[in-house]
Amino acid sequence: MERVYNFSAGPAVLPVEVLEEAAAEMLNYRGTGMSVMEMSHRSKAYQAIIDEAEADLRELMNIPENYKVLFLQGGAHQQFAMVPMNLMKNKVADYIITGQWAKKAWKEAQLYGKANAIASSEDATFSYIPDCSDLPISEDADYVYICENNTIYGTKFHTLPNTKGKLLVSDVSSCFLSEPVEVTKYGIIYGGVQKNIGPAGVVIAIVREDLITDDVLPGTPTMLKYKTHADAGSMYNTPPAYGIYICGKVFKWLKKQGGLTAMKERNETKAAILYDFLDQSKLFKGTVRKEDRSLMNVPFVTGSKELDAKFVKEAEAAGFVNLKGHRSVGGMRASIYNAMPIEGVKALVAFMAKFEAENV
Repeated sequence: MERVYNFSAGPAVLPVEVLEEAAAEMLNYRGTGMSVMEMSHRSKAYQAIIDEAEADLRELMNIPENYKVLFLQGGAHQQFAMVPMNLMKNKVADYIITGQWAKKAWKEAQLYGKANAIASSEDATFSYIPDCSDLPISEDADYVYICENNTIYGTKFHTLPNTKGKLLVSDVSSCFLSEPVEVTKYGIIYGGVQKNIGPAGVVIAIVREDLITDDVLPGTPTMLKYKTHADAGSMYNTPPAYGIYICGKVFKWLKKQGGLTAMKERNETKAAILYDFLDQSKLFKGTVRKEDRSLMNVPFVTGSKELDAKFVKEAEAAGFVNLKGHRSVGGMRASIYNAMPIEGVKALVAFMAKFEAENV
């Protein structure tokens, strides 16, 4: 069977080149006589894999020396607890609620201290990013938290909030490596890799060194201290070894494409094809305020649940899979991550135009 165009929000599409390379190395990685999947994480061969992955990520994101790169497990959900456990010295943090994941992170933080919701777009089903230029930042806040790209709702912070000098923590799971990032603007950037970088099971956290201390909340488990992992070079326990290996291959693929500036241009081109169609369509319409649209996740609806269901079904039969929107929003959502080729977006738009002609 031919490969489909996979518009899944995550686990998501990966570059074919990377999959082919991994397939070629599956049984015998570079003369070791075994797969990376079978390899001891304490071996020289594996140490070289993780070291190279980190070096390539540092180059791609221009990560300063005073930031640690940690390859962790537990998904973004574990970071919802790990962030307050490690940073809530004053037991106060401010959260900007722009979707389900930011809301979950805020609720989790309430277990550890006073978590304030200082802005929210829940009043309009998270279809926009609130004005964050002059927020009521708490004087004693340990940090300000955002989810930078909202996978479910298709919104993105195109301007970072004014944190008034407070530390910024950002969950970038669904926009990781989609565009250049100024790392120094953040205290912590983290994300699950299964949307835009690799297979499920790895979380990458980029943490400023001065935030990595033993001064954490009492009762914080050893495994949930950033210091534990930083001191051990992400090898405190067995890391998600194979997942990191695939991430490393994706980093090399990104470098080959021209890095993050080139990826941003490509992503803008892809997104424009889909958004331009939605803006002139008589049947489909986007659900997000224009200035807050994500380059990665594009939700849209027909206005009829029956027609939405018909579209998803016919699209799947035509080789466009995982277009059903999240249950909290309904409709459709096309996730067009780095590895989605421009041809996939053009083909989807052509299919949408055909469906519209047949159903209007």
